[in-house]
Amino acid sequence: MLLAMLSLRPRPWLLIATLALAGLCVAQMQTILIPVQSELPALLGTSREAASWLVTGTLLASAICTPIAGRLGDMYGKRRVAVALLSVVVVGSVVGATAQGVELLIAGRVLQGLGIGVIPLGIAILRDELPPERLGGGIALVSATLGVGGALGLPLSAAVAQFGHWRMLFWLSAAGVGLCLALYIAVVPPSRPATGGQFDLLGAAGLAAGLSAGLLVISQGSMWGWLSPLTIGTGGAALTISLGWAWWQMRTRFPLVDLRTSIRPAVLTTNIASAAMGFSLFAVNIVYPQVLALPEALDGFGLTLLTASLFLTPSGIMMLAMTPVSTLLMRRVGARSVFTLGAAALVVGYLFAVVVPMQVWSIAVVSGLIGAGAGLGYAAMPTLILDAVPAVEAAAANGLNTLMRAVGTTAAASLTAGILAQGSRVLSAGTAPSPAAFEAALIVGLAASVACTLLTLAIPHGKTGLSITPRPVAET
Repeated sequence: MLLAMLSLRPRPWLLIATLALAGLCVAQMQTILIPVQSELPALLGTSREAASWLVTGTLLASAICTPIAGRLGDMYGKRRVAVALLSVVVVGSVVGATAQGVELLIAGRVLQGLGIGVIPLGIAILRDELPPERLGGGIALVSATLGVGGALGLPLSAAVAQFGHWRMLFWLSAAGVGLCLALYIAVVPPSRPATGGQFDLLGAAGLAAGLSAGLLVISQGSMWGWLSPLTIGTGGAALTISLGWAWWQMRTRFPLVDLRTSIRPAVLTTNIASAAMGFSLFAVNIVYPQVLALPEALDGFGLTLLTASLFLTPSGIMMLAMTPVSTLLMRRVGARSVFTLGAAALVVGYLFAVVVPMQVWSIAVVSGLIGAGAGLGYAAMPTLILDAVPAVEAAAANGLNTLMRAVGTTAAASLTAGILAQGSRVLSAGTAPSPAAFEAALIVGLAASVACTLLTLAIPHGKTGLSITPRPVAET
């Protein structure tokens, strides 16, 4: 009886808490293996390249799933699709916990990555269900979970890996997402289909193929040689598939992504800036854990997994702390200005990282600055998107925005890993990236943050579409 009452009329704070917790749990899937990534080849008896796909595969699955989840949510109901995705993450976690070979483990990680589609669906559900006075803060919190979950997941994963078996990471993930699944069923009200139509299978296949080919170029280009026939051929295939996919999306009756809406100046510029911010946020999550955990003989700091991850927690804490701040700022100066302020904070953080000699304390400072900037930016993105699209396209539009963030984080993981691999050196104590390679990766992150700042300045001022208000009850 109680569960039925909650489903029919949930309190705003309970709905927001449920959607935010689900976002945190699925977002941390991106980083749960980063603390033990360097040890995975030995633990699994596989190559470093194969082990890298335990992170890259999850990010790629996240990127592909987000627009698909948004489209399915608009067609068949957001709650129904979100419940299905959470169930898939539970299955993937169990597969990862029990897998004996690296191939099956990668499959489990791919299933875990599909859960990221819950975040844009949650944002769209908030637009349907919350009163206007609670909407801005709720959207900011759920949107921020995409970064907060990954940042706060690092120390948790490191603690489990240091004091227990690394497979416990998967069992804990299954338990956490299982709890979110139960809460989702109990708290989130059912939503009826908003658009209907047919699912674009060809569009989904083209998106997956184009992203995969592009990711291969980014991750393997330094190994293959940037001008090698394999790199050029794969890059050409990625470009050809992407252009063909865009042509199909513009002509099919039921596109996976409505490119006509997506090319509106406010939407297009926000999405490109979102990709740049996602890149900037994730680049340090690849660089700093390795620097902190490397032995001193390899020019690292020789910290334990847990201690190293604790110096990165300021990122997650600041992202969470910026949620209420961003809501207040958006009411006063608008979402565009908040996005610009967040991007500028990223630039300051990366300048500090490049100019100040790398020390444990400076890493904590950089982590906090980048977390604060990403917290402001991630809170502003969905507001800019939702102000520019019709309510019936809310889930799909936010799915595309989350896709662009995921593309940025995936590109950061692949490109940074390639830079560090190319800059590795063999010493008597072992093989590790050189200090110059770490610095080069940070400079690339700085370039991405500068590009993000410039792009935010190009977003049109003011509202460019419909106001962020809940849809009428009849339409919902």
